[in-house]
Amino acid sequence: MGHSLGLALYLALSKRLTTFADKTLDRRLKAGKEDAQRIGERRGIASEPRPDGPLVWFHAASVGESLSLMELVEQLIEERPEIYVLMTTGTKSSAELMAKRLPDQCIHQFIPVDAAPFVEAFLDHWKPDLAVWTESELWPNLIVQTHDRAIPMVLLNARMSLKSHQNWRWIPAFSGSLLNRFDHILVQDPNTAFYLKRLGASPWRVRINGSLKQTTGALPHNEDERMRMARILDNRPVWLAASTHDPEEMIAAEAHKAARRAAPRLMLIIAPRHPERGPAIADALRKEGWKVALRSGDEEPEANIEIYVADTLGEMGLWYRLAPISFVGGSIAPIGGHNPFEPAALGSSILHGPHVVSAKEVYERLDEAGGAKQVDDAEYLAAGVIELLEPQRAAQFAHAAWEVSSTGSEATENALVLLVDILDRTGKT
Repeated sequence: MGHSLGLALYLALSKRLTTFADKTLDRRLKAGKEDAQRIGERRGIASEPRPDGPLVWFHAASVGESLSLMELVEQLIEERPEIYVLMTTGTKSSAELMAKRLPDQCIHQFIPVDAAPFVEAFLDHWKPDLAVWTESELWPNLIVQTHDRAIPMVLLNARMSLKSHQNWRWIPAFSGSLLNRFDHILVQDPNTAFYLKRLGASPWRVRINGSLKQTTGALPHNEDERMRMARILDNRPVWLAASTHDPEEMIAAEAHKAARRAAPRLMLIIAPRHPERGPAIADALRKEGWKVALRSGDEEPEANIEIYVADTLGEMGLWYRLAPISFVGGSIAPIGGHNPFEPAALGSSILHGPHVVSAKEVYERLDEAGGAKQVDDAEYLAAGVIELLEPQRAAQFAHAAWEVSSTGSEATENALVLLVDILDRTGKT
């Protein structure tokens, strides 16, 4: 397959970008955005040996995307126990989470920076038998070099917003040259299918499959810890602000102040999207007069605590089980929203802000079914919390959300059938 002029220029330049890439990695390392012990992985230097046997490589940008793959990865290993899985991501938080969640037959590595020598070293070592990208993380060198090695390629759970489409449409030859290197493109919604075809993807490659995030399954938790926390809370009413971004913590605190007038014992759990922000959030809340406990400081949500900052990774399953009401963050702050099916699968009723473009169709379905409610500011958030403090109302929301979320298993099943078929046809299992 040929290259567009723009892609050819990018590939030529990337062969000479190792010095620039090294300087970028050094800056990120100093800023705490890279793992010093594993920085070699970002240069394509593997920190683990390649296992003997068929290897399926999944790439996900960060936490949300990697979590959306877990159900599929587990089912793939169950269906084909002889295979191994390589999972690559690009953030420290996703690496920490994958260390806790990946099955035994899986290896995590950081994705190499998209400079040609780094990508070549990565592929020379891992030699994947099948490569699966998720959502919209498209690195030209990785795509081209993988394709050039005749490795089957799938773009899975693809999603493109109107804004992204408008950015890409100025270089349709570039985007088309990348997209048509994928053997199959499974998209979340009709809009994405339309956008990708307009950007040059061959129509026969593109198939609407729904969102894998609808089938992430119930997030895991430590049952002993859940029981311990439940004893400490001693039947106190609790609500959760999950995956929050600045300034949503302060908006939640303002809503909490109003909601406590209706339920004086009410406690708010704040689980920030980026746990490293926890201490700063706790300090800011204390300056506002709140009685705060910080989980990373081994502080407990005792009876006098009004807000508990849960700044840990891999414990969202615990918080959703403890809180019957969840505000899903990244939605009052203009981030685009986060996965609502995680609370839905665990019986937590859902509140969200207006900025949910990353899962617009899903939130519309939840709202229409009565499984979620939009709240635009602290006043409406407080009203939503107060409404859902009534157990029957919360149960109605939770049941409706669970019904919507439980209809998405077909997306994972279709993806599994496709991957197994590719492995069988290429004789890799």
